[in-house]
Amino acid sequence: MKNEKHLRNWLTEMNLDHPLVIAGPCSAETEEQVLEIAHQLKDSDATVMRAGIWKPRTRPGNFEGVGAIGLKWLKRAKEETGLMIATEVANKTHVDLALEADVDVLWIGARSTVSPFIVQEIADALKGTNKIVLVKNPVNPDLALWLGGVERLYNANIKNLGVIHRGFSTYEKIKYRNNPEWQIAIDLQNQFPDLPLLVDPSHIGGDRNLVFDICQTALNLNYDGMIVETHHTPDKAWSDAAQQITPDFLKQMTIDLRIRNKEGAEEFNKKLNVLRSKIDIIDNQLIDFLGKRMQVADEIGELKKENNVAILQPERWNKVLHRLSIEGENKDLSKGFVERLTKAMHEESIAHQHKIISQ
Repeated sequence: MKNEKHLRNWLTEMNLDHPLVIAGPCSAETEEQVLEIAHQLKDSDATVMRAGIWKPRTRPGNFEGVGAIGLKWLKRAKEETGLMIATEVANKTHVDLALEADVDVLWIGARSTVSPFIVQEIADALKGTNKIVLVKNPVNPDLALWLGGVERLYNANIKNLGVIHRGFSTYEKIKYRNNPEWQIAIDLQNQFPDLPLLVDPSHIGGDRNLVFDICQTALNLNYDGMIVETHHTPDKAWSDAAQQITPDFLKQMTIDLRIRNKEGAEEFNKKLNVLRSKIDIIDNQLIDFLGKRMQVADEIGELKKENNVAILQPERWNKVLHRLSIEGENKDLSKGFVERLTKAMHEESIAHQHKIISQ
């Protein structure tokens, strides 16, 4: 997407004095539910009301959406409140029905983004539309696949584009439903700063108690807004009950969230540049030390080759991981960070030794 500057800045044209807020239930359940939530959102910072009409579920047997009839409910909500409306589309039929209902914002879900075939079908169906189209990150942490979806839409002459960061699936369950992997979204933001970036705290957290902190982290990283699952009686929701917040909670949250300045005053910038220079020096030292560490790993590889010893020594590896985890804890480093760093160093050492033994 080399011509990203040609993207129409639809977010700027909204002329909002706050980050964009898209809110609404995970699923449209009944007409009464949709209208009740819409009217409660009317006096909030929400500009767009979202609701899932077609709900792809991980396993069959769960509620999979009310289907096209839900579009009529959304359309009525739009007429009564003036809110823009949004829903997820996963194929050409969904797109055609959404366009017919004059849906303002369409998003492509994480399960669809993983398939270039599905994204291309949607792009072809949307060709030339002036609707806002948002692309959620794929289920797995693959930046190229995420951007590939955006590029397919851009090549279909769709210029009102944006992306949604909803986190990435992991086999090992952690604090979050989907691991944020913030660096991937930051890399995307650095490559395409004009592409609006929204956070989906509901799917990242999977728990309404995490929504505020995730949104604040996103705003600290200069995200442009959020898409938040909001329900008037979340505990009774037909899907994703645990991660939905109430409209009242949303209203208070948008008051409490702190919007950071992208740039500071002159004195701030001077102090920041000094601290960044210190970081740069330490980073260079880290790279130098890592290089020296790998030189020692090479020597170990030579020794193992001479003595016909296997590269991987599990007992030694477990001792190193345990020792560094304790050291990291003493330096106020999170256990997860130390483990990821140690595993990365170990993998690089293994690669060095494998190269030597294979020669």
